[in-house]
This record gives sequence, C-alpha cells and structure tokens, in this order.
Amino acid sequence: MRDIVQFCDDTSWDATGDGALTHDVESVIEHGGILCFPRLRFELSDDEVRLLDASVADGKAKNISLRGAGDGVRGANPAHADALRRMIQRYRAQATTLAERLFPHYRGHLKPGNPSYRPVAVEGRVTSWRKDDTRLHVDSFPSNPMRGRRLLRVFHNLNPQGQPRSWRVGEPFEDFARRFLPAIPRPLPGSAAVLQALHITKSRRSAYDHYMLQLHDRVKADTTYQREAPQQAVDFAPGTTWVVYSDQVLHAAMGGQFMMEQTFYLDPSDLLSPASAPLAVLQQLLGRPLL
Repeated sequence: MRDIVQFCDDTSWDATGDGALTHDVESVIEHGGILCFPRLRFELSDDEVRLLDASVADGKAKNISLRGAGDGVRGANPAHADALRRMIQRYRAQATTLAERLFPHYRGHLKPGNPSYRPVAVEGRVTSWRKDDTRLHVDSFPSNPMRGRRLLRVFHNLNPQGQPRSWRVGEPFEDFARRFLPAIPRPLPGSAAVLQALHITKSRRSAYDHYMLQLHDRVKADTTYQREAPQQAVDFAPGTTWVVYSDQVLHAAMGGQFMMEQTFYLDPSDLLSPASAPLAVLQQLLGRPLL
C-alpha cells in the first residue's frame, strides 16, 4: 500500500518568515494524500494550558464547538466557555491562514464550518457501531447533506502527555467504492423529500449523499473489511498539524486526546482537479449523475 502521508517542515501558519515552506499542494490532497506538519505548533497561552482537561466539556458531547454567527459555544462546561471560545476562534483563524497559503487555487471559495476542540479521549468511548470512529470510514452526515461538497479538515494534536493521535488510513477511495457500490440500492423515489419534510435532514438529500451514507455505514459494519482491508497506521505526535479531505480518505481514530479541528467546505467545481472528487468518482462508477 502506498504511503499517503507527505511530511512538511513548515513552522509558520502564515506566509511570512522562513517557516512558510509549503505552497501549491492542491494536487497532493485532492488525490487522497495527507499533509503532515510535525513542527507546526498551535501555541497555547498560560491561561489556555488549563483547558487541557476533559472536565472543560459538559460530558454530553465528544466535541466543544462554535456555532452560528455569534460563535456560541456548544458542549462546554459553562465555567470555561469564554476561554474556550477565544482559543477555538484563534485556531480557526490560524487554520484559515494555513489553508489559504497551502491552496491558493481555493482562495475565495473555502467556506468555514464549525471549528471544534476535542478534549475527550478516543479510548474507552462507548457508542454505537455507526458512530464508532475507531472503524475505517469516510465522513458523511445523515442530517446535513453535502450535495458533493468537499470536506477539507485541518487537525492539530495538543496532547500534553506525549500521546499521539493514532489513526488508521485505508485504500484509495475509488478502490473502496468499487468494493461496496454493487450492493447499494438506488435511493427510494421521494425519500429525500420526505426526510426534508420531517426535518430529519436540514436540506434535500441528493443521490450523492445517499451513496456516501451507505458507503459510510457499510464499511463500518463490515468487520472483515475492517480487519483485512489494505491499511496503515499513522501517529500524529503532539504539536503536529495535519490536513486531509476526510470525505475521500478512509480513516479511523484509534487513540488520542486533546485535538483541535477546523472544517472547510469546497464545491467540487472549485477544485484544481474536479475529476478527483468523490462525486466525480461515484458518477463515473455508476454511469449516471448524482446531483
């Protein structure tokens, strides 16, 4: 199996100074690569170091995130909400600066999603198989149809005890899709309208979303595939930043605690190579449009 991780020596988030080494790497990430920056640190202030504690979460969700135009804090212990908001806002700003430097072709097209901080350990988390992120999967959201939009994610490991964020990454998206697509039926006529009318989905689900959700669920449910499919282990040490299209790269989070994350949405037409997008791959394999 090819090594999909490309290591970069950058030490600067923005384009200034000698630490801004990597530019114009759209083709790497669009074709299923992971950009890894072992020396690109998100530095915490002395006041923020105290937020490296699972008790800053409210105990109901695995993530603390900012929502809406007012950056409301969701998932946080109220006593720490203001400090968490400031830290997450700062991470969003630095992740945005990095993405615009790495991918100049995307400037003006990236749409930021909700940034998050994940203080809860991966190990020992009790959940259903469908929500079990220790199983290989591509990201797809049941209630939030993407309609082909890409999911570009910038992660950072903040762990203060030297624990890596441990991932497994799988085979190329097209190979994975070829394995599972033949068993997936077409969406039922009218089902997308019903789901939207019942407010199960926030907008109309497309055929693309139907197939991506089925791929997400079927690969997680297939324990033989999880065990025997081509895959490799990747450890992201503390102080490491990494960037990936999580709708394209099969991944599983096996261990770690204290991670920052910023998602960006991008229309497939704004890619450097639109034919590399999961939408284009699925349409080619199925022989019909999915939007």
